Amino acid sequence: MMMIPKKRNEFDLFNDFFDDSFLDRRDAKIMRTDIKEKGNDYIIEVDLPGYDKENIDIEMDHGYLRITAKTNKSIDESDEEERYVHKERYFGECSRSFYVGENIKEEDIKATFKNGILSLTVPKEQPKKLEEKKKIQID
Repeated sequence: MMMIPKKRNEFDLFNDFFDDSFLDRRDAKIMRTDIKEKGNDYIIEVDLPGYDKENIDIEMDHGYLRITAKTNKSIDESDEEERYVHKERYFGECSRSFYVGENIKEEDIKATFKNGILSLTVPKEQPKKLEEKKKIQID
């Protein structure tokens, strides 16, 4: 039996599906983030279309700002006799973390959510002041 290599332009549904980086591109579209500097603050804008404000959590932990969003969607298309023509469900959770500094506290961060965009104003971490040089006495 002779093995003949497959021509790349032939249609192969199984291999084309897994060779295509569709799965990787899908994840890259979740929580797209822009960070800009404005005066003494950083503005973090996170795209969260289709999420509700109540399902978004923002936490601070050891200098890391963590944003978590959850969704639970159901689409029901049926007739009066409940013979399904089409029905879909989606449950998902995504999160991102950003290091903003050990000195930043929860109360320093301001957050708004409008038109599917979460906007956070985070103050820049102020550098720790170095103490003046002091002499140490030798006993």
